[in-house]
Amino acid sequence: MADLAYTTATDAIALFRSGELAPVELMAAVIERAQLTEPTVNAFSDRYFEDALDQAREAGDRYARGEQRPLEGIPVAIKEEQPIAGLPWREGSLSMRDTVATQTHPVVERIMAAGGIVHARTTTPEFCCAGFTHSDLWGVTRTPWNPEYSSGGSSGGSGAALAAGSATLATGSDIGGSIRIPASFNGVVGFKPPYGRVPGIPPFNLDHYCHDGPLARTVADCALLQNVIAGPHPVDPVSLPASAPIEIGAVDGLRVALCMNLGDYPVEPDVVAATLSAADALKQAGVHIEEIELPWTRAEIMAAAWAHYGAIFAPTIEAAAGGHELMRYTDDFVERATSAGSFFDAMLIEGKVHDDLAGLFQRFDALLCPTSGTPALLAGEDYVDTPLIVDGVRLDHNLEAPLTVPFNIASRCPVLSVPSGLATNRVPTGVQVVGRPYDDRTVFALGNVVATANPWYAGNSWCPPLVR
Repeated sequence: MADLAYTTATDAIALFRSGELAPVELMAAVIERAQLTEPTVNAFSDRYFEDALDQAREAGDRYARGEQRPLEGIPVAIKEEQPIAGLPWREGSLSMRDTVATQTHPVVERIMAAGGIVHARTTTPEFCCAGFTHSDLWGVTRTPWNPEYSSGGSSGGSGAALAAGSATLATGSDIGGSIRIPASFNGVVGFKPPYGRVPGIPPFNLDHYCHDGPLARTVADCALLQNVIAGPHPVDPVSLPASAPIEIGAVDGLRVALCMNLGDYPVEPDVVAATLSAADALKQAGVHIEEIELPWTRAEIMAAAWAHYGAIFAPTIEAAAGGHELMRYTDDFVERATSAGSFFDAMLIEGKVHDDLAGLFQRFDALLCPTSGTPALLAGEDYVDTPLIVDGVRLDHNLEAPLTVPFNIASRCPVLSVPSGLATNRVPTGVQVVGRPYDDRTVFALGNVVATANPWYAGNSWCPPLVR
């Protein structure tokens, strides 16, 4: 059952079509994994297992009639932050524990319409404002690779569920790295689509830092889900016209810039080694790699981000909380954001980031860099009073550990985070493949080379010990 639970979505669909596997068998295996791992991992905020099994039986009937849809019978875990009409929508906060959603997010709507089965909702930090996942409402979510460490955030439950084998596909959202951080910490694949590629809901669909996107265990599965959720939607006037579906193509002859620190981000030796290994995998596939430097500093990147969060994100949190007591890390986030510099000054920094990348992309097809400077954050630690130290450098906030925020600023760039190795603490590391604006296909092609360099989830060496 453990091996069955790790069946990829693309393989499962082929097996469903041939009759060699029934959707209900896959769903039962995934549910069994959840029952075994959830007491430790704690990836789910809500479970719909009985209903999911009923839907899986119906999916089997659809295959028998030849009426299957693109995701027919695939178990998909949905980030709780993405609402489903008539179901709880609590954003990880006790202040919203009695809230019921009145609308369904376009991403969820499309997954359901494509035959995906929502068997569970996944945990987040309070209001999705941290690079780890724990809250007073749901407790601590841990990476199944080493439960002493966090699953990352804010889509931490989604990343952990995929790694634990308790979901086949999952959804996330990303305003500062919230898809890519858990992808790295859990050894899975996460895609931050370019702004407008995937529709959102007001008001954050109008925030160019904000992205909804897919997570999966393989690049092919991530592309499968991305192709389902992308495209224009009437609720989101900034969603883009439909583009050609992502296909994973060849990489021979592409030019990729390798930048280890994005200026002055500290990066630990395990992450450096894994990133160089990813670059070597690309070289072996015929990619030209050139190491470069970027003239950025964490201070200026975060100054722009805090001003942006102060204009949009923090007021939304305050309004939703309605005066209720918040988690310490949420209070800290809101205070930093609301006391930040001017939005205009932030725009000047954003313009510089875009200019620097425009120059880079005149010479290169993509940029390769670590997803996070450290392989993991401690489970349950909020780093409000405890200093966060990465490679000997004391950081001011947990969002300075990942190298993700610059590409929320450069929001039109697609970014795919793929596993790159295992650190000495047996937590995965990840790399980001950053593409030219709206060039999704190139990042998937390059990311697939890196992700397949090791047999992730195919054997004991590259599978979490917790689930073996």
